[in-house]
Amino acid sequence: MSVPGISEPTEAIARARAGDAEAWGTLYHDYAPAMFRFCRRALPTREDAEDATMDIFIKLKKNLAQYDPTRSFSAWLYKVAANHCWDILRRRRVRQDKETEDVDNVPLEHPDPSALDKMIEERSSEEVRKALGKMGARARMALVMRYYSDMTYDEIADELGVRRQFVGVVLLRARHELRAALEGNVALAAGGKA
Repeated sequence: MSVPGISEPTEAIARARAGDAEAWGTLYHDYAPAMFRFCRRALPTREDAEDATMDIFIKLKKNLAQYDPTRSFSAWLYKVAANHCWDILRRRRVRQDKETEDVDNVPLEHPDPSALDKMIEERSSEEVRKALGKMGARARMALVMRYYSDMTYDEIADELGVRRQFVGVVLLRARHELRAALEGNVALAAGGKA
């Protein structure tokens, strides 16, 4: 996934690797807003997202030499962000709902992705964030990695520490959780107006 309106920063990366502070400023200016939005969806609070964004850029500075210029810079940066957010959630030992359920407990009906997309489009960013916040850490991270950073099933499996075959089940559960959380928000909003 690329950051809209930004081409590959080949020159800025080369200058940043050489220690050019202005190049670091350019990279931060161009990519920090997208990284913050990613972290905000993945982590429970705005403060967590702000801290994570700064930490990601500190990691970027330390590890820029590991970046392979034949790959997309923004895809690499999203992978760094996903790793960092998942590490934060794992370190905190956030309770991960529904992770140990048997596959038999997954609802047989597959939520219509277009209906879920429509539901998300009809909600404010705040409502979607709150709904994501009600979800278990693994489910939230799976959705964020798949739909906000376009990671592959293999990449998600690596990050979450699950078999690739289980990623689809995790995403199916996550979509059900998100739909339920969004519908719960609507019910709460409607109940509050009555």
